[in-house]
Amino acid sequence: MKNHIQQLLRAEAEAILNIPVTEDIENAVELIFQYVHKKGGKLIASGMGKAGLIATNIATTFSSTGTPALFLHPSDAQHGDLGVIQKNDVLLLISNSGKTREILEIVDLARKLVEKIPIIVITGNPVSQLSHIANITIHTGRPDEVCPLGLTPTTSTTTMTVIGDIIVVLMMNKIGFSPEEYAKRHHGGYLGIKSRNSENKKG
Repeated sequence: MKNHIQQLLRAEAEAILNIPVTEDIENAVELIFQYVHKKGGKLIASGMGKAGLIATNIATTFSSTGTPALFLHPSDAQHGDLGVIQKNDVLLLISNSGKTREILEIVDLARKLVEKIPIIVITGNPVSQLSHIANITIHTGRPDEVCPLGLTPTTSTTTMTVIGDIIVVLMMNKIGFSPEEYAKRHHGGYLGIKSRNSENKKG
């Protein structure tokens, strides 16, 4: 069992190391910076199923680190929540296949509100329909799933999560995000206490 666990860990680690390091990641950071921090828009992340959970995590992490963001559920978007989209917003869409019906639909619907809304896609299929309509496509490297069936999103979701973390950290560096600013956004819990202590020590 221990050997099997080590094999799974190696497979996940190798998938992360094999994420293509291209200018697309840097371009995504710059696009979000220009629209959100310079033009006053926000980042809107979306995905279905497990990809949606990752999109939620990315959005909340962005919000807590100085970049206004929210998660928009594709189904709820079709029942009124699409109204959250405004000029200068950016869509961050996550789909391993790059052809998730609900995500493709949200693009069409969003463009009826903001015709040229910029779109960033994180996907395992860089030649998909979703990739073709995106301004920037970030490829996960399309790793094999560690799931014994080869079906359940496991390794693919790991790479998506890591890509989200990388974009967040690069943005924090770009805007010079400080413990003081973090404390303003994260008052409760251990992290709130830690950030305030860091602020006090600095003062």
